[in-house]
Amino acid sequence: MKLHFTKMHGAGNDFIVIDAINQQIDFTPAQWQRLADRRFGIGADQILVVEKPRLPGCDFRYRIYNNDGGEVEQCGNGARAFVKFVSEKGLSNQSSIRVETMAGVIAPRLEPDGSITVDMGAPVLEPALVPFDAADLAGVAEGSDTLWPLDLALPGQTAPVLVSVVSMGNPHAVQVVDDVDAQDLEQSGPRIEHHPRFPRRVNAGYMQIVNRQHVKLRVFERGAGETLACGTGACAAAVAGILRGRLDSPVRISARGGELSIAWQGPGHPVLMTGPAVTVFEGTIEL
Repeated sequence: MKLHFTKMHGAGNDFIVIDAINQQIDFTPAQWQRLADRRFGIGADQILVVEKPRLPGCDFRYRIYNNDGGEVEQCGNGARAFVKFVSEKGLSNQSSIRVETMAGVIAPRLEPDGSITVDMGAPVLEPALVPFDAADLAGVAEGSDTLWPLDLALPGQTAPVLVSVVSMGNPHAVQVVDDVDAQDLEQSGPRIEHHPRFPRRVNAGYMQIVNRQHVKLRVFERGAGETLACGTGACAAAVAGILRGRLDSPVRISARGGELSIAWQGPGHPVLMTGPAVTVFEGTIEL
């Protein structure tokens, strides 16, 4: 079969976006993995699939596959690409839509300046619901947050890493570091992602606080490795920093691929993420 696709990115986090409303899609994890392969396929951090909604009151269903072929709950940068895609393809003429995801309903909105704001919903802060196994661990209080110690068994590690655990529809472990560029994510990222305290694995965030409204961030994504940006990771980092009493909303997040703005009023309120989405090219691949 021939598959029509669009290549997009949000702050360098790159996607294959597929219209599954006007073409039949039924792929195995191995096929998703091959599509995302940068040598043998199209190449992407994630594959985003646009489908008809199943839930009443929603305009679309949004499915996400990491480049390891596994389906995941949420992708914030992808949500911005999603709303731009359905607008450019004439699938919707609305500036704001409601989108069904595995993690719940999100509401992305096209702004007059071309940027896109996504209501990502309220963060989940209860460790068991992230999910994170805090049994027999002694948490460390900082502000209104609890930091949890992780022993990564890294060479030369003398103390556990302290992380905030947050779910933005997908699990995140956020640590504050002095110099984000000095971190060896290839060593520590997989140890955090596969730590037994996270039964569904986790995205590892490394946050350097520049000032109370600006941070630098790198994220080692579950099932994808380090990406140039991570929308849900940016949301989780802002939430963690505000809870710790070290950041004020809105927070400018500088990732290696670009910048995002995250606004959050506190527990129980939704996280609002604003940033770019760019169409790179379109094509057809024979499968």
